[in-house]
Amino acid sequence: MERGNSKIIAGSAAILLLVLSIVFAMHIGAGKVSLRNIFSLDDYSRMVLFSLRLPRILSAALVGAILASCGAAIQGLFRNPLADPSLIGVTAGASLGGASVIFFGQMLQWQYSSLSQSLSISLGASLGALLFVALVFRLARNSFGTSVATMLLVGIALTAFASSITSLFEYLSDNQTLRRISLWRMGNLESSNYLKVTFLLVTATFCSIALQTQAKSLNAILLGEAEARHLGIDTEVSKRWVIAAVAIGTGVTVAVAGAIAFVGLIVPHFVRMMFGPNHRILIPFSAAFGAILLVCADTCARTVLSPSELPAGLLTALLGAPFFIALLRRRLEYGF
Repeated sequence: MERGNSKIIAGSAAILLLVLSIVFAMHIGAGKVSLRNIFSLDDYSRMVLFSLRLPRILSAALVGAILASCGAAIQGLFRNPLADPSLIGVTAGASLGGASVIFFGQMLQWQYSSLSQSLSISLGASLGALLFVALVFRLARNSFGTSVATMLLVGIALTAFASSITSLFEYLSDNQTLRRISLWRMGNLESSNYLKVTFLLVTATFCSIALQTQAKSLNAILLGEAEARHLGIDTEVSKRWVIAAVAIGTGVTVAVAGAIAFVGLIVPHFVRMMFGPNHRILIPFSAAFGAILLVCADTCARTVLSPSELPAGLLTALLGAPFFIALLRRRLEYGF
């Protein structure tokens, strides 16, 4: 009973923190707009709050939730606390797909609007992610099933290959195209709108349902694949569902916001230290804290050098590395 109450309290606290971070982010920005008199706002203030800030904040929350929950699932599947969604090649494939659209669009001088340009980049990133995941699955399969270790190694190899091709595109690009590819790869949420929010919301809903249904299987896989099969878990089906959810979730986030580093790695560590390794709790709490982290990071990214902006992915990598090292030190000192 006490354990159930503590879960309810922790869940309520996470939701409250998320709401507070969103409200705080709504207040902060280059333009001085306050929510205190929300019903008496002028047209400019309403436009800033509800057409610019709110979709960006919601996008940050959804991207953070997707990446963190996918990170928790992939760490459980690989039984490796250093795993994150990029290890199976999804991030690199999506980055290559998006960079290809930018590079060839500039080289062939395609004429299209900013909306069609954004959709084209998103489509290219999604196709790149799906292609790389299909390759990983195909190369990791044998007559005995899908090898997790082989999947990891193939993902690393494909990531190196995609990164080299993307770097080649950057080398061959003119200054304008090089800047666009570089900024997109760093992760940026400034082009958020309600269409992208809807797209992310559908993806987040699918990922949360798919991963939560596999929470029991992931708990069993932590004991080892052979032990999980003895417990009646169909590990092949679980792998397919988890990888499919991670591929779709990560691919969509890269397509919408570019590559956001470290969220899928450090948030599950933090949540696991607080609440333990049970994936029924780990996955939803990782989603909540991932949303909080990216909302706060994006708020800092758009305000710390105001009126200029930092890419959100650059800030998460800059702050995430020392924070991750601190978590590892705490893990060693206290035996977590």
